[in-house]
Amino acid sequence: MTICFITYGRFTDRYLPAFLASLKNQTFQDFSILVMDNTETEDNENKKFIKENYPEIDFEWAGSNLGFSRAYNKLIAKSLQAGAEYFLMLNPDMILEPNAVEEMLKVLESRGDLGSVSPKVLSWDFENNEKTNFIDTCGILLKSGLRFIDAGQGLVDDGSFDSVDILGPSGAAGLFRLQALEKIKKNDQYFDQAMFMYKEDCDLAYRLFLAGFKSVCAGQAVVYHDRTARARGQGDVQVALNRKNKSRLVKEWSFTNQHIIFLKYWRLQDWRNRLAILFFACKMFVFVLFFERYLLKCYKEAWRKSTGFSKK
Repeated sequence: MTICFITYGRFTDRYLPAFLASLKNQTFQDFSILVMDNTETEDNENKKFIKENYPEIDFEWAGSNLGFSRAYNKLIAKSLQAGAEYFLMLNPDMILEPNAVEEMLKVLESRGDLGSVSPKVLSWDFENNEKTNFIDTCGILLKSGLRFIDAGQGLVDDGSFDSVDILGPSGAAGLFRLQALEKIKKNDQYFDQAMFMYKEDCDLAYRLFLAGFKSVCAGQAVVYHDRTARARGQGDVQVALNRKNKSRLVKEWSFTNQHIIFLKYWRLQDWRNRLAILFFACKMFVFVLFFERYLLKCYKEAWRKSTGFSKK
C-alpha cells in the first residue's frame, strides 16, 4: 500500500506535524508514503519539515503547481511502479485515528466488488485542536442530474452513515484498489487532467461506477478534517449562501468542471436524467446571470474541455 498526499506552500505545512504523527501511530504499518509538492518554490517549509523529521518519505517537488489531478496521477503511477496493490489518498489537513488505515483496508479486502472505500470523515477544529462529532463527509453520493453531494455533511454523527453505499470517496480521503484505477484510466490518466481541481473526485468516482465497481463508507475508520469552507444544507437558498465562503477561483473551477461532467456523460443518461441535468443547469445559469456574471466565461472553457483528459 502507498499513502499519498499533496503539499502546497503555507496551505499545508502547518498541518504536517499532527498529520504525519497520526500516520506514524497507525496500527497498520505496511505502507510507504509518497508526496508530491506543488509549491512554486523548491525550498519551502513542507520540504524542510518532511526531510528533517521523516527522511524515509518519498518527497518529490513538482516544479510548479500541477493541480490536484495531475499531481495525483503521478502519485498513482509511482504507486503502480512500486508494486502497490492499494492507494490511499489523503489531504494533509487531517488527523487519523490509530486504526483508520487498518479498518479501511479490512473493508476493501472483504469484498471483491469494491473499487474503493471512504473513511468516516469528521470535522476538526484545527485552530483549537478539537475533534468534533459533525460529519465532514462519508463519501460522495450521486443525485439525479449528475449532481454530487457529500454524504452526511454538516450532520451530527449518529452512526447512520457508517456503512452507507456511496458513489466513491471524496478527494479528501479514500482508499482505492489500484487494479480498479487501471481499468478506468484514459490517455494514461486516472483523474481527468482537464479538471485542475474540484469535482475531479466526482468524475473519478462516476467512471469507477460506470465500470461496475462499488464503494462504501468504512464507518469504523475515523479521520478528522479541517475543511475551511463547508457546505451547510442542500436547499437552493442554503447552497447560494454557502457560496459566500468560497473564493472566486474555487467557484470558477467548480462551475466549469460540473459542466464538463454534464457534457462528458450526457449521451449515457436516460431522458429523465437529461431533464434533471437541463433543469439544474438552467437554475445555475439564472443564478450566475444575476449574481456571479464572471462565471459566464466558464461555459466556453467547459465546452473546450468537454471531451476530457486534456494533456495540460
